[in-house]
Amino acid sequence: MAVSQEYFKTFRDLPREDWFVCGHRACQGCGEAIAVRLILKALGPNTIVVSPTGCLEIISSPFPYTSWAVPWIHVAFENAAAVASGIEAGLKVLARKGLLEKQKTNVLVLAGDGGTVDIGLQSLSGALERGHDFLYVCLDNEAYMNTGIQRSGATPFMCWTTTSQVGRVKRGNLTWKKNMPAIVAAHRVPYVATATVAYPLDLANKAKRGIETEGPAYLHVLASCPTGWRLPPELSVEISRLAVQTGFFPLYEIVDGEFRVTVEIPRRKPVAEYLKPQGRFRHLTDEDIAKIQEQVDRECARLGIP
Repeated sequence: MAVSQEYFKTFRDLPREDWFVCGHRACQGCGEAIAVRLILKALGPNTIVVSPTGCLEIISSPFPYTSWAVPWIHVAFENAAAVASGIEAGLKVLARKGLLEKQKTNVLVLAGDGGTVDIGLQSLSGALERGHDFLYVCLDNEAYMNTGIQRSGATPFMCWTTTSQVGRVKRGNLTWKKNMPAIVAAHRVPYVATATVAYPLDLANKAKRGIETEGPAYLHVLASCPTGWRLPPELSVEISRLAVQTGFFPLYEIVDGEFRVTVEIPRRKPVAEYLKPQGRFRHLTDEDIAKIQEQVDRECARLGIP
């Protein structure tokens, strides 16, 4: 498969303008806020954003203020993809009737893992099946951070949260993280990718490719959360880099069903280097870490990552 087009080869290629602007109330080191800023830089001002309930909604729109310099709509936890479908269909009708200029208006969903892999999964699946032309971005901080760090379907195995406590018998979260990109890819959509703020140009390019793709596109972004991950804010980007370098969160894209790794790691680091700096994993024993390492190795082998 041909290598995907690179829209942004250096940081100088990124627009200087910001469409997610200062004044939001994100925690220090919030990976989600960094990701949103980069994504909107890539997409530009001709964008309509749909956000379900979550951290992003709370930090960006404390009445009467807003950090959105583009049209933005807050919707219920479960129906972001359905609302985006309606917006996309409505824009097509207006264009067909000559009431809207014939230029593409970007429809962008920015949702957390709770609103994507759990509560919003049904409406997302329906929108993907119908083939609506939008970019859906899951900002995955691996728990329901906004309401008190409760586990979600994206919470890693053996991870501490306030609803997956650590005790003598139960060692944190009992299930493996849901593979949401694979679930989306099973819908046979034209574009699926993973990204993280530690590789910003990779993230910006994938957002641009996704929105330029005709039909539904999905981008799963690992969004580090110092508060919920029990991590010093200054390590937010570094921990995201370690997630990639250890194989815990590989970076890849699937274009029309064809898979390719976009950030290759010549020699993966031990997964312990990613887990140990985080307080949510501080209870892990060497045996626990070995079990997680085995799972990471299996998944990397399945993806063809050495």
